[in-house]
Amino acid sequence: MPELTLSLLSVRDVAERVREFTLAAPDGAKLPGFAAGAHVEVRLPDGETRPYSLVDLDATAAGPDRYVLGVLLERDSRGGSRHMHALQPGDTLTLSAPKNSFALAEGAAPALLIAGGIGITPIVSMATALKAEGRPYRMVYAGRHAGAMAFADVLRDHHGAALTLHHDDVAGGPLPLAPIIQSAAPETHIYVCGPRAMIEAAREAATAAGFTPEQVHFELFEQAALQTGDQPFEVEIASTGQVFTVPADKTIIEALEDEGIDLIYDCQRGDCGICQTGLLEGEADHRDVVLTDAERAANTLIHICVSRARSARLKLDL
Repeated sequence: MPELTLSLLSVRDVAERVREFTLAAPDGAKLPGFAAGAHVEVRLPDGETRPYSLVDLDATAAGPDRYVLGVLLERDSRGGSRHMHALQPGDTLTLSAPKNSFALAEGAAPALLIAGGIGITPIVSMATALKAEGRPYRMVYAGRHAGAMAFADVLRDHHGAALTLHHDDVAGGPLPLAPIIQSAAPETHIYVCGPRAMIEAAREAATAAGFTPEQVHFELFEQAALQTGDQPFEVEIASTGQVFTVPADKTIIEALEDEGIDLIYDCQRGDCGICQTGLLEGEADHRDVVLTDAERAANTLIHICVSRARSARLKLDL
């Protein structure tokens, strides 16, 4: 599907360092519909793209005439959020049609929605869809303090008792995930969006409470970050025997694409699983949130958008 060029209708602050952007077609035409949990990829001036979730507050996603994005200005922005926060009404943006790797499961099972910080953006659309469909749901939204929590007032008005707000400063610490997850009915599907620590804690709590991996859905709301001490390493392509070096400041995907290798991937955060690749030799430094502890220990799979090597070389099943 071709990219969309949309006009920026409005920009407004909705929380500390969070802005809401409303986009529409220049001619007012209807935009492609989307399901709850979907995102678009915004093209930056340097040609790179950044994914941003679509926010649906009023059940208009099936045939929208505008898209709404909520974007946090990252303190160490690599260009995406900094570019977005510099935009003004009347500017244009080029973006992909909606994509969805964080969709609601089909059926009538109850849903437990858990959001941390800017991770609220896809969760908003999920709550809207669940309410419109009459499906049972509970939403828990955590933030450092009230001023940092985007859309909180609107969510309170729309979802009432189904919404629980957690302020770290008032509660004296982060959201206690274990009791929340333990209280959910056994057939519940759990959706978590937020920082890596929240996702990993939620997965651990869900496993301990007896939920299956198929009942736990998540999306990581942070870009892959290089770590102090990262070193170059080699990757070998099993099908051709080619060997390439992955520099300390690039991911495996970036290094291989620089060499003309065609790859399939999406999120580049380590949460969608699309880039999962067989690992035939070498030891991975796993940095995704997809693999289970057992899968990491088996060392036969790797997510090449974020993970690196502990050994000098990795042999990939490509």
